[in-house]
Amino acid sequence: MTRTAPAENAPAENAPEPDLRALHRAGRLAADYPAVRGLLAGLSGPELLAAGRLLARLDPDEVLAAHPRVPAPAVTVTGHGTLNALVPALTAELARHGVLGRLELADFDTWVTELIDPGSALYAGRPSFVLLVLDPEVVSDDLPNPWRAGDAERVLAEKTALVERVVNVFGSAGQGATLVLNTLPLPGELTGQLLDRRERARLGVAWREANARLLRLTETHPAVAVVDLDPLLAAGIPARDPRAAVYAHAHLSDALLAAYAREVAHLIRAATGGGRKVLALDLDDTVWGGVLGEVGPEGIEVDGGYRGQAFRRFQQVVRQIGSQGVLLAAVSKNDQEPVVSVLRDHPGMVLREDDFAVVRADWGPKHRHLAELAAELGLGVDSIVFVDDSPFERGVVRRELPGVAVVDVDGEPALHVQRLLADGWFDVRELTADDVARPERYRADRARRQLLDTAGSLDDYLRELGIAVTVEPAGPAQLARVSQLTLRTNQFNLNTRRLRPAEVEALAADPAVRVLVVSSSDRLGDNGLVGVVVTSRDGITLRIDDFLLSCRVFARGIEQAVLAAVLRHAHRTGAAEVRADYTRTAKNGKVADFYPRAGFAAVSADDAGTRFRHDLRDLPEPPPHVRLTARFDEDAP
Repeated sequence: MTRTAPAENAPAENAPEPDLRALHRAGRLAADYPAVRGLLAGLSGPELLAAGRLLARLDPDEVLAAHPRVPAPAVTVTGHGTLNALVPALTAELARHGVLGRLELADFDTWVTELIDPGSALYAGRPSFVLLVLDPEVVSDDLPNPWRAGDAERVLAEKTALVERVVNVFGSAGQGATLVLNTLPLPGELTGQLLDRRERARLGVAWREANARLLRLTETHPAVAVVDLDPLLAAGIPARDPRAAVYAHAHLSDALLAAYAREVAHLIRAATGGGRKVLALDLDDTVWGGVLGEVGPEGIEVDGGYRGQAFRRFQQVVRQIGSQGVLLAAVSKNDQEPVVSVLRDHPGMVLREDDFAVVRADWGPKHRHLAELAAELGLGVDSIVFVDDSPFERGVVRRELPGVAVVDVDGEPALHVQRLLADGWFDVRELTADDVARPERYRADRARRQLLDTAGSLDDYLRELGIAVTVEPAGPAQLARVSQLTLRTNQFNLNTRRLRPAEVEALAADPAVRVLVVSSSDRLGDNGLVGVVVTSRDGITLRIDDFLLSCRVFARGIEQAVLAAVLRHAHRTGAAEVRADYTRTAKNGKVADFYPRAGFAAVSADDAGTRFRHDLRDLPEPPPHVRLTARFDEDAP
């Protein structure tokens, strides 16, 4: 279970850390849990599964006692068949992303009774995620003997209706949790029993229609996510092991459960704030074939020949990702001018200069460039995914910037796409208009920085920028974006409460709670929905339960204007005080004094953070350079 040895040219200090077994033998797995993510980076297949078996023995409470800020969602696994193999697989996949799996495996085939009954032990455990693992035997076990396609149609309709009933109960009883379903593989063993090929076709249609019904549940139920198993099966993963299915009632193969665990881990990672926003690419032998400084623009492989076609395909996929709001950056050891020239003028290039938020080409160390890139974009380095064909460069970045997700590609460009997409780094529950507009907004931010460089002072810059801010209750179309901001905002986030879409909907429907959204614009462009404030009312006390703002617009006076609006509304509606908490994290230290600077007094403090109170006697004014529009429903709290 040791990690792969470093490349021959890698620096000596990049040697692998002690492996997982060594930590286990030393009794230090819990104490050193944050290091586990790095130790798993080079593992896959049986090695990763073996690591999962070790990690599954850990006491989550022991880990959390040592590392209370490690994301540790409670996950309940239930289904029709034997699912023991899923536990170590999911434990390892979560650990790869720095998440601690607190997994509970329900009793065998109790999914219906547990999920239909709101008073069951499953709901009493208040899991954050429930994995309802469906398999083909859910259908085949209820077929008569003998059977025809019409019988299968009937059973499929009944089982799909049952799942829909479960979903409806879960929506009201799940307390904001996420229910994860999956599509059903269609076994050849089942279709082969029908000798009439028209009957087989009829079965295939019915089976696919049932799967389509499952997939459509995500459109109407925000608490539901569905893992489509078809792409995993298309990759050659066997759906079942006949002996395990018959003798152990393990109706899905261990390999398919492992691949399913990987998909679920991506979903949980995103829900615990682990999403990425930036794709930083090496260029030579990553985006195009060859070293530009050696072969020149005419010699790079990018369109002709089989390798050129592979690089072109990779560029097409990168551009597709960028079109959905991921910021693209080039980080290359090259001279800037020839790189820009290729991006602008080479006839075979798919990616162009305008597709990149930043193009940085010089001979400095890449880890330093990545850190500067993050600062320039106003993001943490843990927002970056870095792709490079050099083991040396990847090793240095892993060592110097462990928060960066590193994708290993090599001399086989046909595999670049598969390796880039393998971890779903940029997946979101729902793509919003703000996501799609992100690259254009970061280009506007670059223009703002240029304006700042030419302004006589910061005050002159802010006045010239012409900032407009609107604070108003969230509308139904904005709730997905609200959830996304809570999941992905780390630096200006006073409490870092992660809210899934169903939880945001529940808050918005609660008459005692107000979910406010913050939008901003200036003369250089529209920033869109950039902030969220959640308040609740208890008698004469107004509580600020959440306050977060996109790091793109931090330090422009927007946060002060929003807080001033909230305090004035509290005073106007009869509140005698406003209470607010600051919960300390590794990333939000810059806002530790936000409330005191607005006139709040500390009530209590401990290692977790500080509780504040404002008596509403001296209300702060919005910054004079901000044009503030605050719309509140006066009948709401």
